[in-house]
Amino acid sequence: MLEEWNRYERGGHTVWECKYHVVWIPKYRLKILTGEIKEYLKMVLMQECENLEVEILKGEIADDHLHLALQIPPKQSVAYVMQEIKRNSARRLVERHPEIGKKYWGQHIWARGYFVSTVGIDEETIRKYIEMHAEKEMMKNQKKLWEG
Repeated sequence: MLEEWNRYERGGHTVWECKYHVVWIPKYRLKILTGEIKEYLKMVLMQECENLEVEILKGEIADDHLHLALQIPPKQSVAYVMQEIKRNSARRLVERHPEIGKKYWGQHIWARGYFVSTVGIDEETIRKYIEMHAEKEMMKNQKKLWEG
């Protein structure tokens, strides 16, 4: 069981695994995420995530939407991370590819909102952890009875 818990990240006072699946689209679902734009967007996403201390676990960019599996530290909200990624990637894409900006008003190339779903351990694993923890507490309390 201990090996299973070694996969988690550790901070000063936390042990964590916060994984999310996010999906978002360009406004009007235009098929603009192709060729050099797609390659540049990949680089931008990697840089933005690194700046935010977010790990991209997996990603796929289709012509009219993108999926990312992200690991986001618990000190950051998904909403904040998505706001920063969408804002900064839109700005950088329009700067590098002005033709994109002509299809949209300003630098607003992403549609409002996004889809997000948590990805993580299942309910059975959580139950096992709680049971294991309860057993350890009980054994510790029994040991105190005999030491006292």
